[in-house]
Amino acid sequence: MVKVKSAYFKYIAALLLFGSNGIVASYILLDSYEIVFLRTLIGVIFLILVFALSKQKVQFWKNKSHFLYLVISGIAMGASWMFLFEAYAQIGVSIASLAYYCGPVIVMVLSPFIFREKMTSAKLLGFLVVIIGMLCVNGQAVSQDGTSWGMICGILSAITYAIMVVFNKKAKSITGLENAMCQLFTSFITVAIFTGLKQGFSVNIMQGNLIPILLLGVVCTGIGCYFYFSSIGGLPVQTVSILGYLEPLSALIFSAAILGEKLSLVQIAGALLILGGAAFGELFRSKKSELKEEKSKVVL
Repeated sequence: MVKVKSAYFKYIAALLLFGSNGIVASYILLDSYEIVFLRTLIGVIFLILVFALSKQKVQFWKNKSHFLYLVISGIAMGASWMFLFEAYAQIGVSIASLAYYCGPVIVMVLSPFIFREKMTSAKLLGFLVVIIGMLCVNGQAVSQDGTSWGMICGILSAITYAIMVVFNKKAKSITGLENAMCQLFTSFITVAIFTGLKQGFSVNIMQGNLIPILLLGVVCTGIGCYFYFSSIGGLPVQTVSILGYLEPLSALIFSAAILGEKLSLVQIAGALLILGGAAFGELFRSKKSELKEEKSKVVL
């Protein structure tokens, strides 16, 4: 029970850190792929140092198939971040977020077939409410701009996000800090290859960009990835999908509070639907699980 609560805490904390990515990145005057390159580089250095200081032993080589799953997941994460940040640059945060968060929908559709997780009516209803909320938040922007290269990048970011979650979940024997370190290292290699082919490895960092780059790399990426990948292995895939919508919701709130962006009534309603749908899907399931446990105890 304590481990489950810890997994929930880490996962929600990771979502809030990821939700602040756009805020921090807005203070960095670099191309999108350069930002992703630096955040993965700093993030993986941070995790390697933490892993070394904690004196943990490397275990990933013991199960080659699970390590392969983790490599695929890391490649997918690097690709997903590059597609997402390119979509931000092309079509803006709102439309890119809507496209990107089709990823959890893909995961939820696949989970009954891949992981044999039961699709409960509460989860389905909660997820439908979340989708309606996302449409309220971002739907108007989609109708105005139509399909473009940026939208294609957003859709590709959703597909690669789903691949990332599915294959990370399959790498069951590699957990915690080691999981996050291997995942982010593979992601960094993926982004580094792309950056090297595109322009080489020289990135011109202005003095005023250093602090937000370090914040993005160490806190939002390093700590965020550790919390994220050390928690999702202990949570159902559908739970990861539903609560995942707290990330765009927090990004919306942060942008309003820090950047002064105003929310329309429709967007506020959408934000409430996102939070309410995620909470309903989780709380209703938890209550049913507790009742089943109590009944089993009575029988025993």
